Amino acid sequence: MTKEDEIKNEVVSAVEAGDIEQPVEAAAIENAVPQEKVRQERKGGKDRRGGGRQGRRGSFERAKPEFDQKIIDIRRVTRVVAGGRRFSFSVAIVIGDRKGAVGVGTGKASDTSLAIEKAYRDARKNLIRLSLTKGMSIPHEVSAKSASGEIKLMPNKEKGLVVGSSARIVLDLAGVRDTTAKVLSGSKNKLNIARATLKALGRLLPPRVKAEMAEKSEEVSSK
Repeated sequence: MTKEDEIKNEVVSAVEAGDIEQPVEAAAIENAVPQEKVRQERKGGKDRRGGGRQGRRGSFERAKPEFDQKIIDIRRVTRVVAGGRRFSFSVAIVIGDRKGAVGVGTGKASDTSLAIEKAYRDARKNLIRLSLTKGMSIPHEVSAKSASGEIKLMPNKEKGLVVGSSARIVLDLAGVRDTTAKVLSGSKNKLNIARATLKALGRLLPPRVKAEMAEKSEEVSSK
């Protein structure tokens, strides 16, 4: 038996006899929580933390965009250069908040997503605010022409939106109701028709101004 073993035996016998107090380390080990319980608590803590994260993910909601958008035309454009051909995409888009604001824009880029982003920014630059009635209809008849596209807008009562081609998309995103539109040109170019529709909507007068102009015209005709 070595000298260290003799010292350990003397200490153990002294503790059993009560001559000296139990070492702090031994007492801490006896009073410690079992390792399995510690592991379960730790596991439960991770689950609770994980559940909190999952709850945060579940409650997360994406913010709605300010304007609704719809692509009316997308084309692949080819440009011939000295080294060969270069391809890009041209996009025409309509945006609106369905509350009287609408815009039409175009964008061109080598990637479709970039072209759409450019068209969206261009549409925001061309955004107009419409003068509509309380029922979200146009106050009077109006027509306009843009390039080869020509259109005529007419109000109707409780007949809904009777429109075709890209003009329907423009009026729908603008929130216009109870309106009839007729494409007067033979062109089927969606971009020109959309621009003609936007131009016609920009010529709308507020209902009060239109009523005042009608009264003045009646007075002049009566004289």
